[in-house]
Amino acid sequence: MHRRHFLQTGAFAAFAVPAAAAPTRVPGAKTPSFRLGLVTYNLAASWDLATLLRVCQKVGISPVELRTTHKHGVEPSLTQQQRREVRQRFADAGIAIWGCGTTCEFHSPDAAEVKKNIETCKRFVDLVADLGGRGVKVRPNGLPKKVPVEKTLEQIGKALVPCGQAADDAGVEIWVEVHGNGTAYPPHMKTIMEHCGHRRVGLTWNSNSSDIKNGSIEEYFHLLWPWIRSCHINELYKDAAGVYPYRELFRLFRQHGYDRVTLCEVGRSVADEAAGAEILRYYKALWTELNRE
Repeated sequence: MHRRHFLQTGAFAAFAVPAAAAPTRVPGAKTPSFRLGLVTYNLAASWDLATLLRVCQKVGISPVELRTTHKHGVEPSLTQQQRREVRQRFADAGIAIWGCGTTCEFHSPDAAEVKKNIETCKRFVDLVADLGGRGVKVRPNGLPKKVPVEKTLEQIGKALVPCGQAADDAGVEIWVEVHGNGTAYPPHMKTIMEHCGHRRVGLTWNSNSSDIKNGSIEEYFHLLWPWIRSCHINELYKDAAGVYPYRELFRLFRQHGYDRVTLCEVGRSVADEAAGAEILRYYKALWTELNRE
């Protein structure tokens, strides 16, 4: 079977939740249909692939977003044979590959720089397709000075179109992280998505302070909900500290039937495998508690 045809017809079956990573049932609470996964940034940045897979198995966390430049080494430079080996190692471990987290960004006033990032994104699209992953995370990273804001937002949106076309051809998705000084403002992200308008391009909710209005994220959550395809979460203790309302976020996800992932993207790099696993066990326990009705 041709690789592209296979990807478009059957590859997403690989996202069945391994038994060890199924959502934890809480007595008296509605079980969330979304999963707790892991971004290798920053906690797992120094783990090689074997360590990453062992920790995820021990803790029962899946899937994984593989952030570029980290020790796992999953990059577009991998040969076809190496890509097959990585895919098989994840499958053997019962851990799903959510996708790749890139630093591709499209806000620069330099057209050549934007084009370079588009081409890099396409390379990651091919990588994720070969790995049986679901998508490629990209980002805006700020608003250039001396450039009208609306012009930059339109430029980012238009630059995402060829990325979306490449993703469509490969049977994967593009996730635009709600990120960057100024660009993380939810109304600006909505404008970017409207300028793009490609069915394969969605958003990664990034749990930023700019999500909050009058102590709640509800208004901006509803604003961006039509495009949310992935989610990064960070220090969950911020809910109890009144810094970020994670309990509200998880409630909104349950109410809207979100059935994808909330990916742990937290802390600084922890080289020790046992310490990393312990941190993630506590994180998972708090995630479960915050999902109580």
